[in-house]
Amino acid sequence: MQYTAKYQSPMGEILLAADEIGLTGLWFEGERFYADSLDPEHMEVTPSMEKELSVFEAVKKWLDIYFSGKEPDFMPPVHMTGSPFRLSVWELLRQIPYGETVTYGELAKRSAKQRGLSHMSAQAIGGAVGHNEISIIIPCHRVVGADGSLTGYAGGVDKKERLLALEGVDMEKLFVPAKGTAL
Repeated sequence: MQYTAKYQSPMGEILLAADEIGLTGLWFEGERFYADSLDPEHMEVTPSMEKELSVFEAVKKWLDIYFSGKEPDFMPPVHMTGSPFRLSVWELLRQIPYGETVTYGELAKRSAKQRGLSHMSAQAIGGAVGHNEISIIIPCHRVVGADGSLTGYAGGVDKKERLLALEGVDMEKLFVPAKGTAL
């Protein structure tokens, strides 16, 4: 069974989803792929039920620390589900340090090396990154274009820019592409 709760962030409402194992989804309201993996028969958790689902307490504590501009020193329980390829890419995302960025191409090289391949498509990596169900905690916002462009964030490029700034990323070398190019 999946359960949901809501979190009010400084960037808007966030929907959380979890099962008995851990967090299965974290989406900004209105984002692309919003609640894509959520079972239709999920149960919305009321504040009084939250104590029973300690995962929501842990996630909200993590988000409170994160949105205060600090790096959380723990990882709430997560339950990532997807194809073996997507799971491997999402695991690479977890390894991107707070306050740092990597390019899709760099992730492609890391993925290729893990798989014993000579090459991996940055576009394939981008597809997996874009379908990350647990944004912020699995930090897909830390992936940027090779030229420094802020592209490919399901929550919106404006939120990606704000999340990176919150982490103290040097924004001078990053930019939002003009409409009609990579957006």
